[in-house]
Amino acid sequence: MFSALTYQLSTTFLEEQKKCEGLVAAANMSKKPATQPTLHKVIMVGSGGVGKSALTLQFMYDEFVEDYEPTKADSYRKKVVLDGEEVQIDILDTAGQEDYAAIRDNYFRSGEGFLCVFSITEPESFDATQEFREQILRVKNDENIPFLLVGNKSDLADKRRVPLDACRERAQHWQVPYVETSAKTRDNVDKAFLTLIRQMSWLKQGLAAAEEPPDQPSRRCAVRCCTIC
Repeated sequence: MFSALTYQLSTTFLEEQKKCEGLVAAANMSKKPATQPTLHKVIMVGSGGVGKSALTLQFMYDEFVEDYEPTKADSYRKKVVLDGEEVQIDILDTAGQEDYAAIRDNYFRSGEGFLCVFSITEPESFDATQEFREQILRVKNDENIPFLLVGNKSDLADKRRVPLDACRERAQHWQVPYVETSAKTRDNVDKAFLTLIRQMSWLKQGLAAAEEPPDQPSRRCAVRCCTIC
């Protein structure tokens, strides 16, 4: 009798163990693989000395670099939360000097969105944004590419030489947002980067929803028509 009872208990234990193993296996199968945050590739462009590196470092590390050193090309990556969703931003800080103009096309091809920076104290740097814009459009062959015009050094308002109206007029002509920033005081730094990332996100979602019915509003249009002063 003892042996029969032992056998019955062992059989019951094995059956229960198999049930547990089955439940665990089913639970593991039902688990969805963790999705990686969407990656957005941003290229910083603009003349030398306008503060591209200072803006990037302020956004990345909350620090202001006083001494300027000409940049060849530095890459940074950071996770941010955009509209409740975690995304990754890959920032390529390019050189503004003409010495490196020959390799700009390669950088532009790899970019998905562009922060075009000038200094409000240097009209020449503002004029140069026209050339950068034309180069990017030529390489990307797409006027809908996410693009943000950035007037940096807003903390030097007393030395301003680029009229605000001219900045807004150019942004309106290009149908792109315009933001004034200060890498020194951190004013609007996050706003500039997040505005561009939001454009990139909208565009990617719009392309992913290309099969939507024709009466649905176009997100691509929303990207182009978005303006900020």
